[in-house]
Amino acid sequence: MNIDKGNLLYRGKAKDVYQTSNPNQVLVKFRDDITAGDGEKKEVMGLKGYYNSIISAKFFQLLEEVGVKTQYIDLPEPGYMLCHKLDMIPLEVITRNLAAGSLLRRFPFQDGQTFHPPIIQMDYKNDEYHDPMLNDDIILALGLATADDLEEIRQITLKINRTLKTFLEDRGLIFPDFKIEYGRDVDGNIVLGDEISPDTCRFWDRETCDVLDKDLFRKGESGVIEAYQKVANIILDDEDKKKWKLDF
Repeated sequence: MNIDKGNLLYRGKAKDVYQTSNPNQVLVKFRDDITAGDGEKKEVMGLKGYYNSIISAKFFQLLEEVGVKTQYIDLPEPGYMLCHKLDMIPLEVITRNLAAGSLLRRFPFQDGQTFHPPIIQMDYKNDEYHDPMLNDDIILALGLATADDLEEIRQITLKINRTLKTFLEDRGLIFPDFKIEYGRDVDGNIVLGDEISPDTCRFWDRETCDVLDKDLFRKGESGVIEAYQKVANIILDDEDKKKWKLDF
């Protein structure tokens, strides 16, 4: 398939962003690089970008159906996502339904503790400062977003959480937490961007309690790609599998 890939605009830890012939569209390449520990732990795992791209596309399509604006346009082929060009807001928006990961190292929560309502945490997306946790006053003082922006981001994030949590629970997956990012489109609208995948979410199998996300890599365990494949297998319908010629 002909991929409209122009100049490289941005290279992140696991994705490249290229300009296309349309000034308002970019092509996102999902690489097979996997990192943890603020990028200190790195490896390349074949098919990781393949699975993350089709998983992200599925979630973006699902969210578009319920009225959440995303940067997703199309997946011309696995590994390459055509997207609306966004001016990214340097915030990592983390939603926590259960206590896991870094939250347990920072606060005296019990492992797996349920949060009603979910916790929404915002971190400063900045490698130099190691992505510190923020509060609203710091966000406003840094000029990263306005108070109205933050309220809109929270409301969109809660809708995303309700939608994905219900979808995943219906398919036997527990959804402890996830990280998302937002940007502004050409009209200044706040739009969901980046990805939603096992790199940025925690997925647990409800019956077996198996971990099906990047925590396996963080902990040095095997079966990372098999876990990503299983997530794809669970969330994709038969039409998706046929389209991408997936052999599950």
